[in-house]
Amino acid sequence: MGDGGDTEWAKSLEESVGQIPGAFDKELQAKLLKVEDAKRTNTGLGGAALKKGPTATANGKRKMAGLAAPSASSNSKLSANARLVKWLEDEGDVYLSDASGWGQPPHPMAISTETVDEMTNESLGRGLLARRSINEEDALLQIPLSLCLTKISARKAMGKDVLGKDINEYLAIATQLIHEQFVMGKESFWRPYLDVLPEVDEVNPTFTWTDDDLNFLAGSPVVAATQSMQNKLRREYDALLGNPDTGLCALHPDRFPPQHFTYQHWQWAFTMLFSRAIRLRSTSSGETLALVPYADLINHSPYSSAYLDARASGDWLVKSGGEEVILYADRGYRRMEQIYISYGPKSNADLLLLYGFALERNPYNSVDVTVSIAPRTEKSVARRVAAEKKRRAEAGEDTDAPIPTPPVDPLAEEKTAFLSAVGRSDTVDFPCYADRYPTELLEYLRLMMMTPSDTGGLPLTAFDYSRTVSAANEAAVLYSIVDAVTRQLALYPNPEEQDAAIIKDATMFRFLSYNQRMAARHRRNEKRLLKRTIAALEKQIKSRGLDAAGLERAGGSTLGKVLPGEEKKYRVKQRTALEDRLEKMGLPVDLR
Repeated sequence: MGDGGDTEWAKSLEESVGQIPGAFDKELQAKLLKVEDAKRTNTGLGGAALKKGPTATANGKRKMAGLAAPSASSNSKLSANARLVKWLEDEGDVYLSDASGWGQPPHPMAISTETVDEMTNESLGRGLLARRSINEEDALLQIPLSLCLTKISARKAMGKDVLGKDINEYLAIATQLIHEQFVMGKESFWRPYLDVLPEVDEVNPTFTWTDDDLNFLAGSPVVAATQSMQNKLRREYDALLGNPDTGLCALHPDRFPPQHFTYQHWQWAFTMLFSRAIRLRSTSSGETLALVPYADLINHSPYSSAYLDARASGDWLVKSGGEEVILYADRGYRRMEQIYISYGPKSNADLLLLYGFALERNPYNSVDVTVSIAPRTEKSVARRVAAEKKRRAEAGEDTDAPIPTPPVDPLAEEKTAFLSAVGRSDTVDFPCYADRYPTELLEYLRLMMMTPSDTGGLPLTAFDYSRTVSAANEAAVLYSIVDAVTRQLALYPNPEEQDAAIIKDATMFRFLSYNQRMAARHRRNEKRLLKRTIAALEKQIKSRGLDAAGLERAGGSTLGKVLPGEEKKYRVKQRTALEDRLEKMGLPVDLR
């Protein structure tokens, strides 16, 4: 609330008059040129031109938030931006002008050709900036769903006879993307939108990285996820398009010409989809995956609560019969500030795999930790003894010497049956966060650490594993988590302190490629998270007195609440934590 004085009055008058059309864009370019001049005189960097350079000035003053200096391709990007805006206005009656229209206020946003991550100065490509002050809950955009690429548009373009109604949305839209970009070319209806899409090496999701770059992530769970994604994409391509007998390129070469529907173009299409597609949850047909022109230029912030969604188009009184994608401001924005939305509560591993970037401060960051505890049945112990005798025989060692073996777990068979009933295996991945770990992990381990002393003769299904079973059981659970996290930490080839030293040496760090810089930051942050998890667990063990000897075993709750049943959902062994997250996104899963 203002004070009502002359200053407040003058400010209100200025805002009501609005800007001269085109003034914001001229001001934006002037600011970008100033940043470019400052960067050129930055003696700290020796005046060298950097591929994805910072926006810091030579005297180290505060950066212009969200803006990067214009590159040599700025003019072509500006032209592409202008064509996209005109296309949206002509084909969708979308009002994007900075001038007031008949019953229309000036559009509140403008496209910046380059933006940067304010923490790392890494390029984020295009983004949307506030042309003027924006208030919370202001309407920011309305894009007709008819201008979006969806499964419906893909089946219409490619033929419903070849793309059945049950085809996965990602696979369907990928075929249309390739068709519009490489087959239709300049004649594509979506050409102005396609012209603002980035190149693969501007996005850099890890499934497009070289083996050399992936080696910089050695030890991180994202490597296995990346390799699984690469294999999955290849299998999907071969099954849908590339099979010489049953693929669409062989069966319908007129619609799927092999020279255009290559695996390289398939990889490009999925780079666009994973990094830009939006799941709209309020369309007339239910949830819909869509590529939304203009809206997908908005960058991600984990602190934003704004999400794109859909609604029937028209005003509150009269609906046009169509649908549109909408976005409202989740908070106030200052003029020239970058607008953000949330892509969802994603870890840095998810962001690297699908979007090609990781965040320095990500409240949703986690590291998937594998917990593997096989119940010691009589058969498993016998197999272990037999395997050791065979090894000794092949090595010429004494086969009659005693073989140390763990004792048989009296509850092993019951635990195996219990896990099978709820769709879990004895090897499970769980995400560990900086300040917590999932309750499902505790429930799983409480079951696996049960002893006859804990059960008191009751069946395992009688216990509530969401609560502490006994002091000794809980101690065994927490120590096993410490062991699992410690094993994960040991997989990295170098310590976190070495990563921190590499990143701190700014001059040398900039000699690494973009992918390698992302990898170094990511593995350092994963190690920090794991070390904090261990410290938090050890503190909890001590504060609860679970490090004492002779802890009580009996006394567990017997309310009969068991682990969440998942056999109906999966019908296979428990998926990894990554696959759980991808499945919730609607992505093709089963990455093994």
